[in-house]
Amino acid sequence: MNDTCDKELDFIPSCPLLLRHVSSCFLLNFSKVPGRETAMAKDILGEAGLHFDELNKLRVLDPDVTQQTIELKEECKDFVDKIGQFQKIVGGLIELVDQLAKEAENEKMKAIGARNLLKSIAKQREAQQQQLQALIAEKKMQLERYRVEYEALCKVEAEQNEFIDQFIFQK
Repeated sequence: MNDTCDKELDFIPSCPLLLRHVSSCFLLNFSKVPGRETAMAKDILGEAGLHFDELNKLRVLDPDVTQQTIELKEECKDFVDKIGQFQKIVGGLIELVDQLAKEAENEKMKAIGARNLLKSIAKQREAQQQQLQALIAEKKMQLERYRVEYEALCKVEAEQNEFIDQFIFQK
């Protein structure tokens, strides 16, 4: 190999002029050993970080790394698709849970309303019962007054009947 080629390759591996240099080194080395041109070219380019793919196109990445990158890209795409499906499922589940929560809240409100209505009805019945008891007490008092008045009127009648009987017997 040419010593100047090796020095320049070690010095600036990412230089834009590297391709020209590699090509010139490649041509120089091809002239020395005619049967091993392909292997030597691959070795020289490999040392410079350049590789040939299956279509014999010059690539910066090693074919194995390129294949791994493609596989990783496909796996990432599959993963993103699965995450998208998962998000859809979770979104549907969240909507369902929200709907159930709303329904539960509505039922809870209905139950609270029914309980309050029952309490209200119980209070109304209690108030009505107190009113009826007060009315009964009032009627009992009125009955007692009427009984006393009746007894008094019966006495007056008896006295008047006695007076009438005495008046008739005296005549």
